[in-house]
Amino acid sequence: MSDAKTRPARESVDLRPEFRYIVDLVEPGSRVLDLGCGRGEIVRHVARIGARSFGIDYSRAAVRLTQRIMQNERGTHGIARANARHLPFTDACFDRVLMFDVVEHLQPWELDACLGEVWRVLKPSGQIVVHTAPNRWYDAYAYPVVRTVRTVMGQGKNYPKNPRALNVAVNTEVHVNEQDILRLRRYLVRAGFRGVRVWLDTPPQNRSEGTLMTALRHIAFNWVPFAWFFQREVFAVGTKIAH
Repeated sequence: MSDAKTRPARESVDLRPEFRYIVDLVEPGSRVLDLGCGRGEIVRHVARIGARSFGIDYSRAAVRLTQRIMQNERGTHGIARANARHLPFTDACFDRVLMFDVVEHLQPWELDACLGEVWRVLKPSGQIVVHTAPNRWYDAYAYPVVRTVRTVMGQGKNYPKNPRALNVAVNTEVHVNEQDILRLRRYLVRAGFRGVRVWLDTPPQNRSEGTLMTALRHIAFNWVPFAWFFQREVFAVGTKIAH
């Protein structure tokens, strides 16, 4: 995967709230692959709910970190270094494949190859679960509005011109394939997935900025069509239906 040498492998393994929601799609006893396991928090969480948990990553540092995290965990699990375009597994061997914060780091041709491999290793009726950020429409259309408003409020220095530099500067280099709800759906359908569901969400803001800003934020995040542009994270689920 193209983000192998740039994504940091941190020691923290707290599972982010938005990941907890979609990991609920995992059932005890199922075989689950975390593709791009990173820090290992998802592999560990999946193992603790009773699933057979496997993780791969192209980064040696990420693999070592996840192996260290899993040393004292019970249940069936396995961690390995592998390329997302060539998964080292037999056909139809997983019930779920999770791809969290991977899609945006893969070139279009890499993502097509990766999704083809995911389709191959999933069992019939198995599901792919995807999280990617940011929503491409947010960066292109909503962020300029947000930046202008924040500049008027005297906070412009905290909002760089390039939205990819907002939280993690390295994202300006490694985000090569950001998604929106339509683009991600097309990728999954082209790979052969059916019953594809794509939706948007945003992490809790936890801000107290007065009644007006609270009302504007509610409209931006909850009213269509504004939510299509202001929601920052993209999620998707697709099912393998045998040809």
